Amino acid sequence: MNMQDIRAIAKSHKIDPAGLSKLDIIHTLQREEGNFDCYGTAYDGVCDQSNCMWREDCFEASKG
Repeated sequence: MNMQDIRAIAKSHKIDPAGLSKLDIIHTLQREEGNFDCYGTAYDGVCDQSNCMWREDCFEASKG
């Protein structure tokens, strides 16, 4: 997901994304969703947060 989309999602949740990194915005949104703020930490494609909207993007971010 690109930053423009992430910022729009943050704004829709009444979160001001100004000055925040992609990681910080997503972690804030994860906490708001009731999930752990674990974006980018999936190891070997393992994640138990099946309802997290960032799950697929997280797997990609965790590869590198």
